[in-house]
Amino acid sequence: MIHVSKVKKVFHDSGVQISTNAINLIRDDFNRNVRRMANRCSDGNVKRLTNDTYHIALGHLDNYLK
Repeated sequence: MIHVSKVKKVFHDSGVQISTNAINLIRDDFNRNVRRMANRCSDGNVKRLTNDTYHIALGHLDNYLK
């Protein structure tokens, strides 16, 4: 789901070398976070994720429960 070349470029632009194992960890972490966000949307009965409901996907329900 991530563009490996873009991730490598971000680290390269910062002067940091990145290993294949580190890229795999970043990919796994990204996928885990996206799944978590999708589950939060489902639990919060969000049918369409928009900029107005993005805080629910992030787990910031204080804006939602006002």
